[in-house]
Amino acid sequence: MNLANLVRVLCITATLATSFGGHAEEGKKWTVVKIATEGAFRPYNFTKADGTLDGFEIDLYKVLCEKMKVECQIIVQPFAGVIPALNAGKFDAIMDGLSATEARKKIIDFSTSYSNAGQTFAVLKNSPLAALPDLGTRFSLNTDEAGAKAELEKLTPLLKGKVIGVQGSSIGQQFLEKYLKDVVTLREYKTTEEHDLDLKSGRVDMVFASVTYLNGAKSKPGNQDIVLAGPQFIGGILGSGSAVGIRKTDPELKKMFDDAIAGAKQDGTLKTLTVKWFGMDTTPQ
Repeated sequence: MNLANLVRVLCITATLATSFGGHAEEGKKWTVVKIATEGAFRPYNFTKADGTLDGFEIDLYKVLCEKMKVECQIIVQPFAGVIPALNAGKFDAIMDGLSATEARKKIIDFSTSYSNAGQTFAVLKNSPLAALPDLGTRFSLNTDEAGAKAELEKLTPLLKGKVIGVQGSSIGQQFLEKYLKDVVTLREYKTTEEHDLDLKSGRVDMVFASVTYLNGAKSKPGNQDIVLAGPQFIGGILGSGSAVGIRKTDPELKKMFDDAIAGAKQDGTLKTLTVKWFGMDTTPQ
């Protein structure tokens, strides 16, 4: 190969390398984002009588999509299969009160959290379990796991043999299986609304779910006999709060959500929405 041809080949190679390198660096350009939600996890998301969706995450996704300057489409997906469906490409993101746990982080990525309130029990107000100690006291599995375990040991004789309703595939289920598996009987449900019905009918002694969900559930018409009971637990197996679930192959989309959530937190929109839907500020600190 003569010198002129060699120079020509090197120039073409350099151009291609620059082109491909630049393309890889830019990453995927998002203009449309499909977001999955359950539509049955009030007040995070729920389906109204007319079939439309409403709730905290329904308001929030619209704010985030506006900040990201993308068109968003909402898709209703049962909670139990939401993560496999995400990785199968059925949609691009999950907003369904999904807690960012270490176990889930092995399978998908998460945005920064947009709400963190913890989990607790609910019972009927005429139940002996309504007198569980330490109502509303928070125990962190991150900063004081020993203290949280001591609290669970204190609850053990009171919970022995009880039937607890919990949503299947949820962090609540994982928590109960890890810490109370040999103490109580777990009954799994597809939705939290289903375990509320069984609580009212006496088919379970208590339910375990997020504080924000249970606060909303007990204020619904017909649920006036439901009350919160006992302590609240956060962190550890319960994760770092609700966040957007995203495929590991979509780092650009993760950054977009991170930036949008940071913006909503900074301008006060996130606080406004959490107070609107939960009655308290659950903005992660």
